[in-house]
Amino acid sequence: MTATPSKNADLYEIHREGRSLVVSLKGSIDHQTAGPLLKALTGDLKKTSPGSKVYLDFSSVSYFDDYGAMIISELRDRLRQSRVRLEIRNLPPKAGAILSLVDIDDPSHCDPIEPPRQANLFVRLGDATLKTLDNIRYLVSFLGSVAICCWHVLLHPGSLRWGDVLILMQKTGVDALPIVGLISFLLGLIMAFVSSLQLAQFGAGIYVASLVALSMVSELGPIMTAIVVAGRSGSAFAAEIGTMRISEEVDALFVMGFSPTLFLAVPRLLASMIMVPLLTLFSDLFAIIGGMVISVSMLDLTMGSYINQTISSLSVFELVWGLFKSLVFATLIAWIGCLRGFQVRGGASAVGQAATSAVVSSIFMIILFDSIFAVIRSYW
Repeated sequence: MTATPSKNADLYEIHREGRSLVVSLKGSIDHQTAGPLLKALTGDLKKTSPGSKVYLDFSSVSYFDDYGAMIISELRDRLRQSRVRLEIRNLPPKAGAILSLVDIDDPSHCDPIEPPRQANLFVRLGDATLKTLDNIRYLVSFLGSVAICCWHVLLHPGSLRWGDVLILMQKTGVDALPIVGLISFLLGLIMAFVSSLQLAQFGAGIYVASLVALSMVSELGPIMTAIVVAGRSGSAFAAEIGTMRISEEVDALFVMGFSPTLFLAVPRLLASMIMVPLLTLFSDLFAIIGGMVISVSMLDLTMGSYINQTISSLSVFELVWGLFKSLVFATLIAWIGCLRGFQVRGGASAVGQAATSAVVSSIFMIILFDSIFAVIRSYW
C-alpha cells in the first residue's frame, strides 16, 4: 500500500491498493469542511480509471453530520458518472445512521437523472394534431350539453337556480357598468375630437353626432362591451369552474345526481345573454354623451341640435343589429369561459392558464364573428 501526497492532508489521505484507491478521511466533516472536502476529492479522483473502486475509510473521522452525508452522496453521484464505484469502510454507527437518510447503500439512489429527450418534428406534430382533435371533440360535446340543458330549462323552468342567475347578473352586468361607462365615454370623446378636427374645416361639424352614434351603436359599442365583459366575467367563469374542478366539487355534483352543465354553465350563460345587451345600450349612451361634450365645447353646437342629429341618423335596424351582435358575443363569452373551466386539469397553475385562455379565445371569437357579421351585412 503506497500513499499519494495530497494538498489537503488535514482532510484526507489517499492510498493505492492494487487498482483501487483508499481515501482515509480525517477529523470533522461538517458544514465548514464539507465544501472544501468535496472540491478537493473531486479534483484528486477525477483521473480514476473507469471500472475501478474508491474506498472511503471513516476510521479517523471524529465528527460527521448531515452535511457530510450530502457530500458523500454527491461524490458517489459524480464517480458513478465516470463508472467508478464508491464503497465505505469502518463506518461508525452514528455516521451510518446519518448516511441512511440519503440511502447511500441503495445503488439506484445516486443514478444521474437523464434529461428528457426531445421528440422529433413528426412526433410533436402528431401530438399537437391529436390534442387539437380532442379539444374540438370536447368543444362540440360541451356545446351539445349546453344546448340540451337550455332546452331542458325551457321545458322545466323550475330546474334552474334563478337565485344564482340573479347573482351572476349583478356580477356580470351591474358591477361592470362603471368601467364600461367610463371606457365608452372616453371612446366617444376621442372619436368626436378626432373627427371634429377634419369636419370643422368643411363646416360639417354637425355630422360628428352621426359619426359617433352610428359607429358606436353598430360596431364599437358591442365590441368594446364584449371585450370588457370577456376580461372581467369570462376569466372569472373559467377560474371559478376550474377551481371547483381541481377541488373535485364538480365530480361531487355529478355523484349527487346534479348536472354540472345545468348547475354551473347555464346560469352564467343566461346572465351574460341578459346583461351584455343592456351594457351595450349603456355603452352607446355614454359614448354619445362623450361626443356631445366635445361637440358643445369645441364646435359650438347646442345640446338640442346634437341630440336631434343623433336621433335622425340612427334607425331601428342599427339598434337591433348592435343588440343582436352583443347577444351573440355574450353567448360566446359565457360558453368559452365555462368550457375552459371544465377543461382544467392539474393544480393552481392550470386555473390561471384556463382564465388566460378564456380571455384570449373569447376576444378572438368576438373579432372573428364581428368580421363575419360585417361580410353578411355588406352582401345583405
